[in-house]
Amino acid sequence: MPMPHKTFFACTRRNTLLALAAAPWLFGSASAQQAAAVWPTKMIKLVVPFPAGGPTDTASRIVGQKLADRLKQSVVVDNRPGASGSIAASQVAKADPDGYTFMMLATPTLLAPHLYKKLSYDTVKDFTPVATVYDLPIVVVVNPAQLPDVTDLRTLIAHAKAQKTPLNYTSSGTGSFGHLSMELLKQMGHFDMQHVPYKGGVPAITDTIGGQVPIMYADLVAALPHIQAGKLRAIAVGSPQRVIMLPDVATIAEQGFKGYDAVSWGGLLAPPGTPKLVVDRVANEVKQILAEKETQEKLLHAGAIAHFEDPAQMGKHVQQDYAKWGQLIRDKGIASE
Repeated sequence: MPMPHKTFFACTRRNTLLALAAAPWLFGSASAQQAAAVWPTKMIKLVVPFPAGGPTDTASRIVGQKLADRLKQSVVVDNRPGASGSIAASQVAKADPDGYTFMMLATPTLLAPHLYKKLSYDTVKDFTPVATVYDLPIVVVVNPAQLPDVTDLRTLIAHAKAQKTPLNYTSSGTGSFGHLSMELLKQMGHFDMQHVPYKGGVPAITDTIGGQVPIMYADLVAALPHIQAGKLRAIAVGSPQRVIMLPDVATIAEQGFKGYDAVSWGGLLAPPGTPKLVVDRVANEVKQILAEKETQEKLLHAGAIAHFEDPAQMGKHVQQDYAKWGQLIRDKGIASE
């Protein structure tokens, strides 16, 4: 039966209105793709969620300058410290996904949602992974004057078990990666030590050298000068492989803890919805930057090791570390102070 004229025109009008309503989304998508195709056309902001001068900031500036040279566009580092980087992360998660805002994720920021209540972001869901940039090794050190017979993990654990009261160790703070890494080692090794948290790595190392606390799980970049000066003794590194800065120091895995892996690391994130063309372009540029010997040497000088993973690999890395350390935090009842 032929459709009545009124019904036909009503249906046509409704379909036209629906098409017009959808048009802005279609045009917006096309516009975003066109913008991504000619990206970058203006300054790029690289947010660093820690103060200037630290390893995350230094690595960001090294790679940011190289990226600027390759893209022929300014890359400006924007330091926004606070709450293990969670303040900056909350802002970046809500930033315009136009390809002009990135953040250098570091392990403390990755794990912050497990340690701080009421954060407004989810590390796994609220960002677009771009590329990993560096590994920041961590190391177990002892004061050689306080513990002259402790030269490896076996002697450390034997000494800890022989104490009537738990042996003290320190880190840069409650919930710090050094704290979590030692708690994982204690769990795997079935021994106990008492955590004495400090507010920052510098005072913790100072008191370890001074003998107030005999053991520390420290960032290698901070501990290395004191190891080289003989004020601290390195007895194990947390990385799966030995590190180039301390080639004679065995890994924790080599010393009987198979599968132990504790590496602090950093990588670029973008706001959710950042065009894939932009993400892939930046990832490819970072891959080439990190392959340069000059970049590798500059990062080593800052205490970091160049380590590239593409967006998919970084996404898996984020998920795995978030789950692994989150479980330990819950098991141990750890909360940031």
